[in-house]
Amino acid sequence: MYHFIMGKYQHELLTVGIDHAESKLSVVVAAEIGIAALVREDFLRAEILEELDHAAPGFPGAFQGAGVVAVGGDGTVRTVASALSGTGHALGIVPIGTGNLFARNMGIPVDDIDAALTVATSHGSHLVDVGRLTLLDDETTDHGHAFLIIAGIGFDALMIDDTDPELKKNISWLAYFVSGVKNLFAPKYKGNVTITSADGSTHSTRGLTFRTFMAGNCGQIPMFSLMPEASYDDGILDYEIIDTSGGLIGWANLFGDVLHQTITGKAQQSPLSTNSTVDQVQGVSAEITLERPVLAQVDGDMLPETKHIRFSVERQALCVRVPEATSEDTGILALNANMSATPTKPQPTEQASGQPAEQSND
Repeated sequence: MYHFIMGKYQHELLTVGIDHAESKLSVVVAAEIGIAALVREDFLRAEILEELDHAAPGFPGAFQGAGVVAVGGDGTVRTVASALSGTGHALGIVPIGTGNLFARNMGIPVDDIDAALTVATSHGSHLVDVGRLTLLDDETTDHGHAFLIIAGIGFDALMIDDTDPELKKNISWLAYFVSGVKNLFAPKYKGNVTITSADGSTHSTRGLTFRTFMAGNCGQIPMFSLMPEASYDDGILDYEIIDTSGGLIGWANLFGDVLHQTITGKAQQSPLSTNSTVDQVQGVSAEITLERPVLAQVDGDMLPETKHIRFSVERQALCVRVPEATSEDTGILALNANMSATPTKPQPTEQASGQPAEQSND
């Protein structure tokens, strides 16, 4: 049985549950972690590893049953993943957020909490890459912020930052589109970009103008494919550089581009596109220096404005619990079905004091 300890996040885990049944160890981190992304990743890593050590000193590792279960949305999942990357401990996921995009990409049930918990504490697993976005404005104070889905700068970060939380609760991920419409005519960004390929070669572009620059580990979102060739276990990030011109015509063309690659499953623009560009290239890292500060995001978590960033990837650094069939092969039909599923909303829980627990914004 899982034992949940509920309480405020005051330099301790919000919720921890430990299961000793059948010699398995699982630590459950529930709901929203509740502190800024800038400081919570390193702190959470130390907290989780300490909990694991205290619960089972010398326990041999993920492939012997030790693991952590993240209960929440994509922000919670990526934060726990950052803590577990490279440790050997497995990550289980019970998705109860708004988008649950990583769970959908991995074939984890998003419409059945009991089924997701069964998967999270099972032995089906897959090694996946962990992307990192590092703010280089002051290398002495920042670390690589993990992402499992997509990280980006520019329009996508601005859209996420400007999304109304109340609207998000009411219409789920569609709230992002509302925010996007409000920011269609935000100024473009300009900077110098260097992308390093898997073979070690580098490709630099100076004075690149764009609306958004994204790095993808997974490319599927509900209804659309942003990066059709992105694979979460190939040790490579898929970079997408988007620009539009001509006002609404350009954005209409961009929508056609996304629709075209969703239908074809290929990273290519629509042949009818005239006022949009979608450049897609793969690499192991990318460094960008900008003329002016820009907002950045990792899996929907906002980071401070920055003028100098690096994207990088840790190949197969994270063991994720997945359905047994998914651990062998994630079919496109199963993936599409999971993308269209409606997430189950959890019932309000109560803390030990009898007060309602804080709800996640994921």
